[in-house]
Amino acid sequence: MLRILIVLLLVIPTLEIWLFVKAGQGIGWIPTILFCILTGVGGAWLARQQGLRVFRMAQVQMSQGQLPGDAILDGICVFAGGLLLLTPGFLTDIFGFFLLFPGTRIIARRLLKSWLYRKIQTGQFRIFNFNRFS
Repeated sequence: MLRILIVLLLVIPTLEIWLFVKAGQGIGWIPTILFCILTGVGGAWLARQQGLRVFRMAQVQMSQGQLPGDAILDGICVFAGGLLLLTPGFLTDIFGFFLLFPGTRIIARRLLKSWLYRKIQTGQFRIFNFNRFS
């Protein structure tokens, strides 16, 4: 997992810089910078809206006596999508919007749920209780 993270930390910024250069050559540097600012502001607004929606969904589920499992996974996706949209770059913006729109977030939630399920089944996912008094 650490190797994958290191590779991503090297490859993604390199691709983002290459895309910035190509976009700057194609449409000019001012529209490229404005596009980055626009996606950051629009992404922050969308993340706020979707975050509030997920929070309300969790409240409704808990008031009905249900565990808010899907709402928690949606919250993780919205948080990650918001962070990706605040990061300058075209690839991160694409993945950020993918995680923020409810229609595509369902795919990410299913993938996250199946990944967690596999980790729990193989014993690679553990929950630690740091409360020594219980």
